[in-house]
Amino acid sequence: MPQEQYPHRSTMHTSEGPQVYKVGIYGWRKRCLYFFVLLLMILILVNLAMTIWILKVMNFTIDGMGNLRITEKGLKLEGDSEFLKPLYAKEIRSRPGNPLYFQSARNVTVNILNEKTKVLTRLVTGPQAVEAHSQKFEVKTLSGKLLFSADDNEVVVGAERLRVLGAEGTVFPKSIETPNVRADPFKELRLESPTRALVMEAPRGIEINAEAGSLKATCRTELRLESKDGEITLNSAKIKLPNLPQGSSSSAGSRQKIYELCVCPNGRLFLSQAGSSSTCQINTSVCL
Repeated sequence: MPQEQYPHRSTMHTSEGPQVYKVGIYGWRKRCLYFFVLLLMILILVNLAMTIWILKVMNFTIDGMGNLRITEKGLKLEGDSEFLKPLYAKEIRSRPGNPLYFQSARNVTVNILNEKTKVLTRLVTGPQAVEAHSQKFEVKTLSGKLLFSADDNEVVVGAERLRVLGAEGTVFPKSIETPNVRADPFKELRLESPTRALVMEAPRGIEINAEAGSLKATCRTELRLESKDGEITLNSAKIKLPNLPQGSSSSAGSRQKIYELCVCPNGRLFLSQAGSSSTCQINTSVCL
């Protein structure tokens, strides 16, 4: 075929001879390409070195990283662990024989939620107090016996004995209902109301018993023993009323030391010198 039909050939015959065109990247473009290739290789080496360093520092292994190990039963943490965001887990427990510690700079809060993410029970342990928010609070033994429970209506103490070790005793701002109040062995029991009256009521009876000591009742104004349907019995080998007032003597010259115990209509007791007959009617000035 004639050569004139191929004008795009790189070699052309002219009057001066054939002319050859060079194909490729030359000059400053070639130097820039080599520079970018070298820079890319340096970045790859630096990235590889950083990756190896991170794997070494974080202690990455086939089983996990750092103190975290992946086992068949879940995740296992060895040593102290810090969580910056919420942790969701079905069960958290320590290794057998080792305690489990929860440590926080402010407080530790445990919430129990329902299906609608509403808080049902909350336990807050803070620097000032430990707070439990729930409808009912119970403390039981390992066998399931109730020791203590509290709700909006009442507080129940299920232990056989309630001991209060405070030096000031126990303060009840309102009434208390109990079948038995007693002190520890060889200790005294003291019921006191410093600013108000002390009232003891029972539908069938009140028994006050001090088997190994004495019984003392003290008040500022008056002490009243009242029985509406029955009687009051003072059963003792010796009954002393040392501060009873004495009525006027029935006989001016009589100095006998035998007295008669008299009762005024208002219940006041006084002594009157005994005579051949009752002298209570004569000494009525004490009852006024």
